[in-house]
Amino acid sequence: MIKAAIVGGTGYTGVELLRLFAGHSNVEVTAITSRAEAGTGVSELFPSLRGHYDLKFSVPDVAQLAECDVVFFATPHGVAQAQVPELIGRGVRVIDLSADFRIKDIPTWEKWYAQEHACPELAREAVYGLPEVNREQIAGAQLLACPGCYPTAIQLGFIPLLEAGVIDPASLIANAASGASGAGRQGKTDLLFAENNDSFRAYAAGGHRHLPEIEQGLGLVNGGDVQMTFVPHLLPMVRGIHATLYSTLKSDVSQEALQQLFEQRYANEPFVDVMPAGSHPQTRSVRGTNMCRIAVLRPQNRDTVVVLSVIDNLAKGASAQAVQNMNIMFGLNENQGLESPALLP
Repeated sequence: MIKAAIVGGTGYTGVELLRLFAGHSNVEVTAITSRAEAGTGVSELFPSLRGHYDLKFSVPDVAQLAECDVVFFATPHGVAQAQVPELIGRGVRVIDLSADFRIKDIPTWEKWYAQEHACPELAREAVYGLPEVNREQIAGAQLLACPGCYPTAIQLGFIPLLEAGVIDPASLIANAASGASGAGRQGKTDLLFAENNDSFRAYAAGGHRHLPEIEQGLGLVNGGDVQMTFVPHLLPMVRGIHATLYSTLKSDVSQEALQQLFEQRYANEPFVDVMPAGSHPQTRSVRGTNMCRIAVLRPQNRDTVVVLSVIDNLAKGASAQAVQNMNIMFGLNENQGLESPALLP
């Protein structure tokens, strides 16, 4: 039995981890931390988990965390850096759901996250947890950086095209929209129901901090730099991401060949579903799952390729992908704890 702890368990990614582990037969959650909710029962704060956990939230304690096999950090950016070095030194495996260890170039991270990085040496050593690219490295990782939600949906959509060298890597466009849970469990005026409902808007069009993470990952796939225009949007719904991706063909590639390219690339990936030609995947088809559903189109047989990629931002975009990575790290069936179909309606 794998003993797991969750640091920062009161946010959406923390409770999503708890939900998933409630159905995972090889994991026991032995500690969950929150300074603000210390002493409060998990099922008291989250009644949906009544009957599944007798745990109470506790103040983070490195000695207690070090008794676990794996520690998940579901904390805001910058928090994990304070505790991860000691845990790594004690041989604990760490899966961080924040952005603290995703970007290898430290000055770039410090620019986009507006703070000094406390352990840059660990950021350079961390394995980026996108299983469809780094499965072998993930298996041996001690520190794993779980990808962001937008980066997951966008990278999975562009990867087959870049690997095949059929598109121009200098002219990528990602137009992506996320549900409000992507902003975290916090009180902000622009996330209130009255402000967000019945509306649709772009934000951070001048530069979003997920951009360097995406360009870093796609650049490694491409074997060189990529340039992408990324415009995120806020959807008036709770969870889900829909990414519409545009790229320019370098040579004539038929719709049939593009379809085959995606089907072959993801044929053995349990959590990427390439939809039949002409499909338009919907976010509700992946709600609550670790699945990414993708469709590829070449409108009017012109030189623009359009990829539609949908995920659940809290699942494949965060907690479920973290569980997938844990399964790989501990030699378990990759699907374990992640088999449930999407919630519908």
